[in-house]
Amino acid sequence: MSISKRISGHLSNASWIRKLFEEGQQLSQDGSGPVYDFSIGNPELEPPQKLRATLRRILDDNTKGLHRYMPNSGYPETRQSVAKSLEGETGIPFDMRHILMTVGAAGAVNVAIKALSDPGDEVIATAPYFVEYVFYAENHGAELVAVPPGTGFDLNPEAIARKLTPKSRIVLINNPNNPTGVVYSQDVLNRLGEVLRDASKRYGRPIYLLDDAPYRKLIYDMDRCPSVFHAYEHALMATSHSKDLGIPGERIGFLAISPRCPDGGRVADAAAFANRTLGYVNAPALMQRVVTELQDEVIDLGWYRRKRDRLVSALSNFGYRVPPPGGAFYLFPEAPGGDDIAFINKLKSLRVLTVPSSGFGVSGHFRIAYCVRDEVIEGALPLFEKAIRG
Repeated sequence: MSISKRISGHLSNASWIRKLFEEGQQLSQDGSGPVYDFSIGNPELEPPQKLRATLRRILDDNTKGLHRYMPNSGYPETRQSVAKSLEGETGIPFDMRHILMTVGAAGAVNVAIKALSDPGDEVIATAPYFVEYVFYAENHGAELVAVPPGTGFDLNPEAIARKLTPKSRIVLINNPNNPTGVVYSQDVLNRLGEVLRDASKRYGRPIYLLDDAPYRKLIYDMDRCPSVFHAYEHALMATSHSKDLGIPGERIGFLAISPRCPDGGRVADAAAFANRTLGYVNAPALMQRVVTELQDEVIDLGWYRRKRDRLVSALSNFGYRVPPPGGAFYLFPEAPGGDDIAFINKLKSLRVLTVPSSGFGVSGHFRIAYCVRDEVIEGALPLFEKAIRG
């Protein structure tokens, strides 16, 4: 065999999201009509104008050394800007020592797992979960352990408690959740914090709570997203500006370590080392300088809210069971008939691309990414109706 046996096995189970996205690219070129692609969270909303203006100004700056290496944790001024924003968001006194700039949220999650776990350790995740978590854990010799969700796809701290063992090292959550759009409340996060505090004491080493939070600023029904930093001292947050600034291709994010973490200094040192040795070295210099000035900017949430409300209303009228999401830009309806793969194939035959919930560790639902143009939604609605009634 010419490639790794492990990777060969993974290729046959690769992400449904990317698979369908690539199929959509092929379908769009076959000349048979439009494709209505809801498969991937690739925002079609352009970044805020301030980002463009800031980028132009920095590109025109002739100061020498702007594109050279910097500390592996990132530019001090960028980290301090992030820390100041987080302090305003949480009321907790962050400073630059608690921030590591990363290559997107995915880079931050991988850095955290590498820094905190040893081979054979366990990473606990609540289903449905972003499928890449399986591979992120395996990248560092850890094992992903799935936990069933609570009612309405909420976190279930009691179920997590039953899964914890002496090998458990990280509980990985995604708030707001992809694929469901569920926003975990502060109460449920506090309950999870109590579970982890008790288990850490019982096993004689900390179990870390890692929040993968690239959608935390995309929430619709509350002022701000509940925070793991209020729930638990051994908490970290991995995030990016892919969604809140609409720049997923720029790969800029950060890892934040709770100022209340007793061993936070060692965690920060380990994360900076992992950032370098995993090959990221440092987050992109240009985008670090840009986001330094944009920590409190967010794309137009009204753009997403209108699409959410239009789809929820129309799909509900057609007969779909689809709860309105509290955050992110995904719907997670029940698959009519209960077979999510059969139903998404039915939609695909109508040139509508969605993702089966089997790709996220549960069955019987499908995901719609509504970060698309209005004409895509309007063109697809008659086909969604045909699929459920035909």
